[in-house]
Amino acid sequence: MISINRAWAVLLLVLALPASAEIYSYIDEQGNRVFTDRPGGRAVETIKSRPTNSMPAVETQRRPSAQPAAPEPDAIRYRLLEIGHPAPEATIRSNAGNLEVSATSDPALDPAHAFRLLLDGKPFGETVRTPQFSLSNIDRGTHQLVVEIVDASGNPLKASPPHTFHLHRTSLAQRRRVRPCVTADYGVRPECPLADKPVEKKDIPFVPFL
Repeated sequence: MISINRAWAVLLLVLALPASAEIYSYIDEQGNRVFTDRPGGRAVETIKSRPTNSMPAVETQRRPSAQPAAPEPDAIRYRLLEIGHPAPEATIRSNAGNLEVSATSDPALDPAHAFRLLLDGKPFGETVRTPQFSLSNIDRGTHQLVVEIVDASGNPLKASPPHTFHLHRTSLAQRRRVRPCVTADYGVRPECPLADKPVEKKDIPFVPFL
């Protein structure tokens, strides 16, 4: 039991002392073995301690923080794109189905881009450099307009909010009732097709029966 206690005492002393300190041992007047780091001028025996196991610190590489992806220039270039004419929910009266559309953008259009008009979700006409469009022969009823800014490949970069308008056109039958067709109108006025032209009666000369 005494030897176990001494072993523990040596172990604790070794752990408590600096790595460079030496440990000494001697027998006191009562015959007990004493361990100390201060010989004190008495006859002592040097105890050699075993080197402690140590591992060098491993340097960890810090991962660079993920940088947010820079937005593409085309995606943020246009702050505003809206239709100025016709007004929202406007009622347009045109028997020919004509309509003028204009829009504005902020900032101005880039030289590499163009405007494109969508009528009821489908492209109408060609792309243009100025936001002005002339439409003709539009069916009567309710329609929706959208103006887009597209790049050289036709990819949309910015779209205006949907714009609804209502087109009123007098039907051919209504026009015909207001202004009946005469002979000279057939084939000229849309409401007076040649197929509806009545057959002209020819005058047959009267020949007396002899």
